[in-house]
Amino acid sequence: MSTHTIAFIGLGVMGGPMAANLVRAGFDVVGYNRSPQRAQALAAAGGRVAASAIEAATGADTVITMLPDSPDVESVVLGEGGVLECMRPGSLLVDMSTIRPDVARRLAETGRDSGVRVLDAPVSGGEQGAVEAKLSIMVGGEEEAFEAARPVFDALGTTVVHVGPAGAGQTVKAANQLIVAGVIGLVSEALVFVDAHGVDPDQAVRVLAGGLAGSTVLDRKAASMLARDFTPGFRVDLHHKDLGIVTAAAREAGVAIPLGGLVATLMGSLRAQGHGALDHSALLLELERMSGRGETADS
Repeated sequence: MSTHTIAFIGLGVMGGPMAANLVRAGFDVVGYNRSPQRAQALAAAGGRVAASAIEAATGADTVITMLPDSPDVESVVLGEGGVLECMRPGSLLVDMSTIRPDVARRLAETGRDSGVRVLDAPVSGGEQGAVEAKLSIMVGGEEEAFEAARPVFDALGTTVVHVGPAGAGQTVKAANQLIVAGVIGLVSEALVFVDAHGVDPDQAVRVLAGGLAGSTVLDRKAASMLARDFTPGFRVDLHHKDLGIVTAAAREAGVAIPLGGLVATLMGSLRAQGHGALDHSALLLELERMSGRGETADS
């Protein structure tokens, strides 16, 4: 696949290291980011930098988008001068953003009309997973397109699963974000709880992590939460957006998510207080505020 050209659009916290890992895997990667300074890391890693999304996508075998929200993806892919206009029949469009399932299905339908194979392939694992190429990738779309894109996915993640037709990847990602937010909320409650009873929270986390309460969230987030270090790996703003996707999709399907609705409200409250730029583990601040404990972190 060394002659396989990948256009990577969106070189932020997640996209930047993902694009760099594709370069290391031997792909010819040309990247574009709206903020040009973000693209310099890709250039330093051996990739090429384009002046626009359409320039990056022209001639590419695979186009990957890693953008903040559904409107961003729609604009870059389907808008006037969108990348779909320049893609060759048979090429691959892989959206790795987290967007609404219905938008993912519309991208696939529009791509099919142009002869472009489209996959929705959102990821989980955070910045650390992106850097280490250990992401979990949930893929929706046609089986043949999934197999064609498999070498690309294998360079980015360790758990790669084809979960169903177009939109299925985004549906599973919504479920992932529901679980992650819920666990962060419960870890926050537990930390406030043990601290209120005068228990050493570091020792509490140590033993909790070794039992049934152990989780990836506890392993990766508890230490920074205790240190009150909320440097963003995944921002509150983005998780708030994702929980909006979850609640809307659940309502559309007639599914009750009472715990999810509550944690979505808590995340929204945290964001409304000006903490949207912090890591989503800053949900601890909201639980402390509600309990009349703790100090406000700088945003």
